[in-house]
This record gives sequence, C-alpha cells and structure tokens, in this order.
Amino acid sequence: MTLGHGGATALRLLGNVRPLDEKQFVYDAMLAGWSDQQASRGLVTSTIQGRVLTIRRFETFTGRYPWEWSVGDVEDYTTHAKSGARPAARSTIRAYQMIIRLFCEYLCDGRYEWAGECERRFGQAPQQICHEWNTTAHLVDYEGRAQRRALTYDELEQFFTAVDARVEFILDQGRKGALAALRDAQIFKTIYAYGLRRAEAVGLDVADLRPNGAAPRFGRFGAVEVRWGKGSRGSGPRRRSVLTVPELGWVTSGLAQWVDHARPRFTDEAGMLWPTERGSRVSLRYIDMRFAALRDQLGLPPELSVHALRHTYVTNLIEWGYSEKFVQDQVGHAYASTTAIYTSLGDDYKTRMVTRALARIYGGKDADNR
Repeated sequence: MTLGHGGATALRLLGNVRPLDEKQFVYDAMLAGWSDQQASRGLVTSTIQGRVLTIRRFETFTGRYPWEWSVGDVEDYTTHAKSGARPAARSTIRAYQMIIRLFCEYLCDGRYEWAGECERRFGQAPQQICHEWNTTAHLVDYEGRAQRRALTYDELEQFFTAVDARVEFILDQGRKGALAALRDAQIFKTIYAYGLRRAEAVGLDVADLRPNGAAPRFGRFGAVEVRWGKGSRGSGPRRRSVLTVPELGWVTSGLAQWVDHARPRFTDEAGMLWPTERGSRVSLRYIDMRFAALRDQLGLPPELSVHALRHTYVTNLIEWGYSEKFVQDQVGHAYASTTAIYTSLGDDYKTRMVTRALARIYGGKDADNR
C-alpha cells in the first residue's frame, strides 16, 4: 500500500490498515506525507530525499520515534556530529538541525493532525525539539575554512603553465593521454575564465557556447549558457549566461582548438563538451583528483581546490574594475553579500588603491588617475 498521497491523506489511510508494526508504519506514513508536502512546495526530488535520509539517521541515532523525541536528543546528536575523527562543519550541523526543525513543524501543524493521531495511538504527541537555545545560530556570512582563498597571480600562472606542459610532455614521450590532458587543461581554463562551479562545467554541452552580439571579436565563444547552476532551497538548477570578458578572451582560442580539432577525436556526436574515452561526461571526482595532483606536483598549498579558481575569477574581476552587480550576475549569486565572500583582493590591488588615495589627498603623479 502506498501512502504517498499528501500528509493529511496519508494519515487518514492509517485507519484502514492494521499493520504488524504499528509504530514503524506510522513513522513511514509521516515521512511519506512530509515528502509529498515538500513536493507540493516545488522542491526537487534530490532535496526531499536528502532531508528524509537525515531524519532517518536522526531516528536511528535516538532509537526512538518522532513522538518520543525530546530536546535532549538534538543536543546529543549535535555533540556526536561534532566529535570523532571527522567532525561535521558548523554549517553542516546547522543544516541537520534545520531539517529536524522543519520535520517537527510539519508534525506539530494542526492541519495535518499527526499530534492527535499519535496521542490516540501511543499516548504521546510529537513536539518541536529545536529551539534557539539548542541549535546553531547563523552569525556570520561565511562559515567555511578560513584557509580557503583565491590563487595569486603567480600561483595561477604556475598552474596553467603546468597543465599546458603536461600535454607537451605526454606528446614528447609518445604516450597515450595527450588528448585527455588537453581536455583537462581546457576544463580548468574554462572554469576560471567563466567563474564556473565544477558541476556547471561538467554539465556543459557544445551548444552552450554562444556568440555575444556586443563582442563579435569572440565569435561563437562570446558567452557560455550555464544550464546547471546551483539553485536555492531545493528549487532545481538556475540558468544564467556568462559573458566572455576581454581580460580572459584568451580562453576562446583554446575552446576553438578543443571543439574543432581535439573533441572530434573523442566523439563525433553532438552533445557533451567534455567527453571521456568511454563516451561519458568527466566526473566531479576526476576533476578534483586531477587538480589535486597538479597542485601537489607544483607544491602549492593543500587548501587550494578547484573551487579556488572560481574565487580567483571573482577576485580578478573586482580588481579589474568590474561592478559588483556585474560580477554577481556572472557567477550566479542571488545576493551581493555572497559575492563579497568570494573576494580576496590581492596586495598589489590594495597597494594601488592606497597610492591613488594618497595622490588625491597630497598630490603627485597619480593625482588624476582615479
């Protein structure tokens, strides 16, 4: 029997069934009803499934059903998540607590009648177990590791020199893999040149490379249509167009070489921009591993990741004088404050700004360079 017909309907169906394990049956019905409530709100399946999995893990940890949960269970669960060899990050813990809070709100909402049903069946009603005194507050905009940062100009040059050198080395050795190395190099350059997330880059098709009428010099590579942008609150992918900027126009020649000459040697089918030898898309794990291998080979700091290329893109655009709104639109941030988190202006840029300020106040050769 399927109970996935909405929270209230799932509850009413309980009266028609005599289950062998009544507690488990009611619990499953609660989760089915909550899933349908979220689907009705427009949340994507992956978000709903992730939330249900979190609730199941919490139930397994407590060893009790939702109508038996207490505020102490949240505190014990949080303490457990923060301990061990791999403690959960603050943002992760807060996400867990938010999901538990949402589930409890659903159960306590009188419109769904779960409280009365549990009271009648088990003599206990579910309660809200997450409150301001036992949950993690969101006090700062950025809660990631402080070590994460953009690459410096020297590090960026080192990295791209290395990815190009890898292609030449494989060719000189007469070994297989030069095409894959060329593909990898162009993936990293595209991620940087358009400020893409890994999943956005992996999801690109050849058809997503578009001309920009306002910049004909870039030909068919004037913009990238991102169709798999990060959504919010389980809303699904968010689309955006990312324009090629003049400072990074060099990426277009590499894209042309890849699309016209190298990619056809992998496949002659239209579709994915970055195919593998087996005809599938490159994976996120592969991109992470390849970046880490090159980073370690160069002796660059271990905190640098593929995502640091996106941080670098944001930082460089701000340094080159692009407006914050333009940068925000390019990288697909809903809020300007998020873009600010990604910005780590270099010492050279800050020195120039101070020099210009001194010249304006005290006079000098840079007094008119505003």
